[in-house]
Amino acid sequence: MTQTTLPRILGFRDLVLLTLGSVIGSGIFIVPASVMQSTGGHLGPALLVWIAGGVLSVLGALTYAELAAIKPDAGGIYVYIRDACGSFVAFLYGWALFFVISSATIATLAVAFAGYLGQFLPLSVWESRAVAAGMVVVLAVVNVIGTRQSANLQNWTTAIKVGAILLMSALMLAKGDGLAEVHLLTTPSESSLLLGMGAALIGVMWAYEGWHCITYSAGEAIDPQRTVGRAIVVGTAALIAIYLLANVAYVAALGPERSAQSERIAAEAIEAMLGPRAGQLIALVILVSIFSAANATVLTATRVYFAMARDGIFFERMGEVHPRWQTPAFAVIVSCAWAAVMAACGGFEELLTYVVFAGWIFYALGAASIFYYRRLEAHGTPVFQTPWYPWTPIVFVLAAGVLVSNTIVLEPGRALVGAGLILVGAPAYWFWRRKRGVVPQENLSRVNP
Repeated sequence: MTQTTLPRILGFRDLVLLTLGSVIGSGIFIVPASVMQSTGGHLGPALLVWIAGGVLSVLGALTYAELAAIKPDAGGIYVYIRDACGSFVAFLYGWALFFVISSATIATLAVAFAGYLGQFLPLSVWESRAVAAGMVVVLAVVNVIGTRQSANLQNWTTAIKVGAILLMSALMLAKGDGLAEVHLLTTPSESSLLLGMGAALIGVMWAYEGWHCITYSAGEAIDPQRTVGRAIVVGTAALIAIYLLANVAYVAALGPERSAQSERIAAEAIEAMLGPRAGQLIALVILVSIFSAANATVLTATRVYFAMARDGIFFERMGEVHPRWQTPAFAVIVSCAWAAVMAACGGFEELLTYVVFAGWIFYALGAASIFYYRRLEAHGTPVFQTPWYPWTPIVFVLAAGVLVSNTIVLEPGRALVGAGLILVGAPAYWFWRRKRGVVPQENLSRVNP
């Protein structure tokens, strides 16, 4: 008998580590320096920015936890938007995810992987591109041959990078004396400090980006009504603790002024503790971290394309489950092939900056769908209910709106190009609808709740 659904094999531990692995890439090794710079080298305000970004992420996690309990299907955010806003809006999200957001993210990580590998092996430009494309091919193979194999790889790489961050942070706190310099800085004016903190929040939210990705894999979770919600909340809360610890440790190693001026804060901090050759240790940790984040992206985002194909609005074969490996193998192969092309050819980074801000529009729409489900009440009372409803989703949606509005105001040209790239998907949507005579999925869910 042909397998038509993805097997449920991801447990609570898998989902927590997948949440951590999806978020922790290269951001925590770079962004803390820019946050310190924006806050005038003041650790307290910098930590408040990280806390604020973490709180916003937790508000989103609490909202998505209920959504995952209501609709534990493959596709996550795509499914929520489809039900609440219609298949057209949901398709635009999946379109942007496939052609730019997810694929360019994987390509960016692959190129960064080749760059850090260059610290151990001298690589020419073409060799670097070959390594980047090769990394994507490896990820494709692992994710095609089994979700369990990919999840095991994810668990180990995530455990290694989190363990390394914790170990290095403990070393910096034990040996560093930079915290003694914190009180010596002069306090900037309140207005300039608030402006700096606001600017720093954008970078911090980028460092927290990815906590929502496990909703894509809800269709493969064991007891998803319970495990997905708990995992996304626990994982996001753990991220806040890890990020705060790392930020304090960097300042302990370098002091506030040097931290604010650093271009590679993690490497300089560990070099200050262990000597100049220890920078390679950070490069090795970043290599593992980047590979882990890229694997998490492949493991989760491909489930959106699988759900779209099942709805009849994407390439039909992407909705197939491989009879032997029980994975959406074709969706993995096609998406990784596109990412590998990007990584090999280069020039995609600007494309990603144009579109990635729009992701927050869809995150807001996904969170707002909780009001649709609550009003519909067709699924009964979910196992997990969002605390402090309706304020939790309202604050998250408003915060997402502020982030998007900030991009539109500060960089209207970029925002316009990004919106245009997403709307290019409109003709493709109508093509698939007409070709296959698709009945909109949202109409089916309302007729047969």
